[in-house]
Amino acid sequence: MSGTTIGIIMGLALMGMLVIRIQIGIAMFLTGAIGYAWITGLEPLINFMKTMPYSRFSIYDLSVVPLFLLMGQFATNGGLSQALFRAGNAFIGHWRGGMSMAGVASCAGFGAISGSSLATAATMTQVVLPELRQRQYKDTLSTGSLAAGGSLGILIPPSVPLVIYAMLAEQNIAKLFIAAFIPGILAVVSYLIVIDIITRIDPDAAGPRQAPHSWKERFFTFIDTWPVLLIFAAVIGGIYSGIFTPTEAASIGVVATGFMAWKNGGLKNGGLKTCILGTAVATGMMFLILLGADMLNSFLALSQIPVNFANWIQSLGLNPFLVLFCIILIYLVLGCVMDSLSMILLTVPIFLPVVLGLDLYGLDPEAKAIWFGIVALVVMEVGLITPPIGMNVYIIANIAKDIPMTTIFRGVIPFLGADIIRILIIIAFPSLSLIMLTWMG
Repeated sequence: MSGTTIGIIMGLALMGMLVIRIQIGIAMFLTGAIGYAWITGLEPLINFMKTMPYSRFSIYDLSVVPLFLLMGQFATNGGLSQALFRAGNAFIGHWRGGMSMAGVASCAGFGAISGSSLATAATMTQVVLPELRQRQYKDTLSTGSLAAGGSLGILIPPSVPLVIYAMLAEQNIAKLFIAAFIPGILAVVSYLIVIDIITRIDPDAAGPRQAPHSWKERFFTFIDTWPVLLIFAAVIGGIYSGIFTPTEAASIGVVATGFMAWKNGGLKNGGLKTCILGTAVATGMMFLILLGADMLNSFLALSQIPVNFANWIQSLGLNPFLVLFCIILIYLVLGCVMDSLSMILLTVPIFLPVVLGLDLYGLDPEAKAIWFGIVALVVMEVGLITPPIGMNVYIIANIAKDIPMTTIFRGVIPFLGADIIRILIIIAFPSLSLIMLTWMG
């Protein structure tokens, strides 16, 4: 039996395991191990497994993942999420629908610390939703804007999924962070425009407009958000300028957010233990998925599935953009039931060779890999709020138990429209992702 046939059989087996809700890291590991042994035999598999875990987890750059996760834990316990919302509300809360806009802006700020959309959605919903309901905002606008805003967690750098993508695609982490900057700003602006349109069409969607804050109040609320500014400057500026590595930049972020958590009393009464335990659990889950993905990718390399698939696509002579849109459609479907990290690890080894083989705007392989990484991440972000099983929607519904899930899905529909337009813009104008790399060249 050929390696391609074995690869197809094991791919179907993987889908079957996911359908019956086997954890994706375990499912990928089992699929990869069985497929590897099927092609090479049991002894080569055992020899490979003796060194494979060490080879993966001894990579220095991978240490940035638990540090980013610890930053998010410290930020949550340190009250930084509240500080971000207070600052956003002080500056734009008096606009039409301004408090909902402030919620989106604070999601973007918190996403720059946590690097996780689910964590951003969960944390900011607990902070912002009670304020919106107190101000008589409709539940559709409140929950819809928070679900959409929460999805910014994986796009606004620093982003854990971008770090993992950089490793899989063998690209520079700093360049991917820089490339995500303008698409991230575009996402925030598009959500603010959607809120403005909603409140113009339905003035009752937002509560009574509040009085503007004084410049003194704005100044002091802005000062409270200094860790976010420090982290962004350290990660983006420090890494790209070569002053320090991504891990060193993340360490600075941990110190900043840890100091804020200590200052605000967030580390008392078991707070520090909660932060460390939460980081350990999340890191263990991610590393299990990484281990499973490595096993699966090794099997795929033996089966020649990615290479054969890329060659088959090229032989069809299809329009490159038709192929790209098919990949995007797959990501939208997967995004309904899987987290972004799992999607990246499962699909990039298969889809990236296909994309690199396409003629897209005459981009060189490095530019194409970076641009595709941003496109894929934006599409994954959309999948988090796509019916019927958007992960962010389930997170918010679990927190706001008195709000029907159908109400939240109705609320996200206008934001999905903005997301589709944004995807088309990023595909049509790859320079939006690459221009800052050229400027900083």
